Amino acid sequence: MKSEKDKMLAGELYAAEGPELAADNRRISDWMDRYNATHARTQPEREALLREAFAHVGAGANIRPPFYCDYGYNISLGAAVFLNFNCVILDVVQVTIGDRSQIGPGVQILTADHPRDAALRAQMLEFGRPVTIGANVWIGGGAIILPGVTIGDNSIIGAGSVVTRDVPAGAVAVGNPARIRP
Repeated sequence: MKSEKDKMLAGELYAAEGPELAADNRRISDWMDRYNATHARTQPEREALLREAFAHVGAGANIRPPFYCDYGYNISLGAAVFLNFNCVILDVVQVTIGDRSQIGPGVQILTADHPRDAALRAQMLEFGRPVTIGANVWIGGGAIILPGVTIGDNSIIGAGSVVTRDVPAGAVAVGNPARIRP
């Protein structure tokens, strides 16, 4: 029988409870307390802390605190990735951010999703859909990236945009919902 964590990582319906997920939540909460207290520390010290929690951290990756995530172990950052202040990544499944991507303050990257069926939602079940952000992407402040979205290399997402669908490489997407600008 699969644990709730196994189901979560497989992108299946799961209940966000159980001993494994509770332990993971305590671990990442303690880590966020330490990381978010690093305002005066150097970038290499922050990078070392990121390596403690994330699946992969490329050279020169930098997240300015405060930063919040669900688990950390589903996040992969490419080289020289930059996230500005107050970003949130709900990483119940894989979040991949490519090399040299720059993410503005207050951006939310969400993989957690909920059943459309009310009876399933009433059972407090959820699931995850991975988010992939290519290389050299710029995401403006306050943008929201919804579950299951892929953003292609060299794209730009306008500030405050809500990205509900995939964005092809080299595109500029703006608005709510975000639409590709000609």
